[in-house]
Amino acid sequence: MALLRSRIVWIGAAVVLIAALLPFWLSAYLLSILTAAYYFGVFAMAWDLLFGFAGEVNFGPTFLIGLGAYTAAILNSTFGLPIPLCVIAAAFAAVAGGILLAVPALRLRGPYFGLVTLVAVLLLQNFVVIFASVTGGEIGMTVPDVLSIDADVNYWYALAFLVLCAVLLYGLSRSAVGLILQASGQDAVGAAALGFNVTKHKVAAFCVSALFSGTAGAMLIFYMGTASIDTVVDVAIAVQIIIAAVLGGRRTILGAALGAVFLIVANEFLRPLGQLNTFVVAAIALAVILFFPEGLLGYALHRAERE
Repeated sequence: MALLRSRIVWIGAAVVLIAALLPFWLSAYLLSILTAAYYFGVFAMAWDLLFGFAGEVNFGPTFLIGLGAYTAAILNSTFGLPIPLCVIAAAFAAVAGGILLAVPALRLRGPYFGLVTLVAVLLLQNFVVIFASVTGGEIGMTVPDVLSIDADVNYWYALAFLVLCAVLLYGLSRSAVGLILQASGQDAVGAAALGFNVTKHKVAAFCVSALFSGTAGAMLIFYMGTASIDTVVDVAIAVQIIIAAVLGGRRTILGAALGAVFLIVANEFLRPLGQLNTFVVAAIALAVILFFPEGLLGYALHRAERE
């Protein structure tokens, strides 16, 4: 019952209802933009779980996304596995890579964890280029199978996936595990003194983030029909994910998705400005971060509570 009294739940339900009605009056072009934005929304929510609650700054979310995307693309293109099996394998690959990265990295203090995740992205980029015969290199690789060629169907896939991920991640963030993660992120020493295994919970959070990131990466390439460094691994994509999560509101989960949709849609509609496009979007994001450090959704929720 407490969940039904939560403002963020009702806001989320209203947004989903509006999103569900969009295919009835938007063009296929606009739906395609929103479809990609929804997958980026999952990326941002997964990143917010690790940063907003566990307090660990992951500068390389595209390492996990890229692992999932390229695993699915290679299995589909080279071995001809069907999409469902490729997506499942992508999720496992991302989690395995996340564990291999998180277990040693989380033992480091200060900014070193973030630096390790950033270096992991650079290593993955080089791996893709070096093994171009398998990965397609800088050009990228085309997958023979796609989710659908119908814009409406692709939109429904993306929206359903976003809603499912949002429900699971939001529920996890409000569970006992989420509270422990939040306590560990704010005061790791204090949380450890209370008997909580801080490292174990942070590794678990990293694995959950990897699971959703890798799965979303695979879904994205089966929507786009191609996997490339520019779309799933590049550092610029990681920056967009981080900005989206902070823009929407740290520790809100749902705000991260809204921030991602805003960034993708704004970038597309400002495309006629040419090189000014990135400048304008970055300026808006910077202004929000400076004047609303809680993010747009976080600010709205706190203001409603004060009133």
